[in-house]
Amino acid sequence: MVTNNIIIENARIIFRNFSGKEGKYNPKDTKNFCVVLDHETASSLKSDGWNIRELKPRDEQDDSQAYLPVAVSFDSRFPPKVIMVTSRGKTALDDDTIKMLDWADIDNLDLIIRPYNWETNGGKGVKAYLKSMYVTITEDEFEQKYMDAPENDVVSIGEDLCANCGMNCGSKGACRHDT
Repeated sequence: MVTNNIIIENARIIFRNFSGKEGKYNPKDTKNFCVVLDHETASSLKSDGWNIRELKPRDEQDDSQAYLPVAVSFDSRFPPKVIMVTSRGKTALDDDTIKMLDWADIDNLDLIIRPYNWETNGGKGVKAYLKSMYVTITEDEFEQKYMDAPENDVVSIGEDLCANCGMNCGSKGACRHDT
């Protein structure tokens, strides 16, 4: 029985599906990702029963790439702690907001994976679940430049915009932003 967590600093992840989007290999609302492993770590984890998989190399002279599928479940007894780090500070992400990581430009990712030992119909193994993750986001020059600018309402295409301020002030006829 595996009881030790896996701690990986500066992890590289692939096949991100933090939104739980349905796909060929993913049932709807199943959030997950895969963490890339070196062959030594993968071999050790595989011998313990973890579900290690291999990506076939693109070129014949390249080696295959080992990875571990990791489930992200906020509905469990032990929901993960996911923290996004930017120049503004730390922001906790939840079941609804974690989807922004699907396309985020990640600078650094540190994570802890917890084991779930399973046994069914004579088979057994270890499933990987996210315990905690700190994700540092790469910010571009303009995010830094406009970091202190105040936030306004999001405007949807097709909304009537106020002639005074350019925002959606509603149908009351008066500018909400007029001082």
